[in-house]
Amino acid sequence: MKEVELRAFITPEKYEELKIFFDANAEFVKEDEQETHYFDCAEDLRIQKNNYYCKVWMKKGELHDDSREETEIIFSKDEFLKLESLFKALNYNVSIKWFRNRKEYKWIGASVMLDCTKGYGCIIELEILTEDEEEESVKKLKLLFEELKIPITPKEVFNEKYEYYKNNWKKLI
Repeated sequence: MKEVELRAFITPEKYEELKIFFDANAEFVKEDEQETHYFDCAEDLRIQKNNYYCKVWMKKGELHDDSREETEIIFSKDEFLKLESLFKALNYNVSIKWFRNRKEYKWIGASVMLDCTKGYGCIIELEILTEDEEEESVKKLKLLFEELKIPITPKEVFNEKYEYYKNNWKKLI
C-alpha cells in the first residue's frame, strides 16, 4: 500500500478556519495527542504513542516525497516503553521527538489531518492510500488543495524546516 500525501504549513488562524470548515463539511474521525520518536538510521523508522495505541513504522523513500511505501505494526498503548527500550538496546538513538495534536477527518475521498506540532507549527495534510494509482491520487489531492485555496508548501521548505527542527527540537519543545 502506498501513502500519497500533500501538505502545507498554515497559520494558527487558518488552522482554526479549517477546523470550522471540516467540522461542518467533513466526517470527523478522531482527535489525537501523539508523541513520535524518529530514529537515526538509514530508513525512516519511527515509534509513536497516541491516545489509542502505539506503533512502530517505517516509510521507504525520501522524507516529504508525495508517495511512499509504508509498513506499520500496531501495539497496545502500554507497550510504548518496551518499544523504546528495544530500539535503545539495538543502539538506535532518537534523532527527533515530535509532540503533536492531530484532528483527522474524511473529506471527498481523502483523509485530512490538521496538525499542531509543538515547536514546529500548524500543517494541513491530505492523504490517500492506494495500491497503484499514485499519479491520479496526487492530481486529486492537488485539486482538493485548490478547492481549499491553500498553496501546497514546496518540499524544499519542508526539508529546511525539518532540518531546523531536527537540530533544535530540544530547545523548541
